[in-house]
Amino acid sequence: MDISGNVTLAMAQGQAQIANREPAATPDPAQTAARDFEAVFLTQVMEEMLKTVNMGTMDGGFAEDTWRSFLARAYADELASRGSTGIAESVERSIGAYRAAMAENGGRT
Repeated sequence: MDISGNVTLAMAQGQAQIANREPAATPDPAQTAARDFEAVFLTQVMEEMLKTVNMGTMDGGFAEDTWRSFLARAYADELASRGSTGIAESVERSIGAYRAAMAENGGRT
């Protein structure tokens, strides 16, 4: 069974789709900063919460500390990506209000 023609066709179709894709919009720096702040804040919250979890016989040591920090960051990133806490939106609104005040005052604080 010769599949070389199918592979070539699939590669050509894939390259055409990539070439026709719209360029990604540049995210607003305020939105990016707000999401990053939310993720860092939630990471700290998760790290504190995970300190209260008893791991049984696996409790303690450097490996657990490392694992818990990765787990805390993963949970925090997931929560931040859902936008369910409202932290990023609040921070973004604050940045927008600051920008508006700066524009109103000609860049002076």
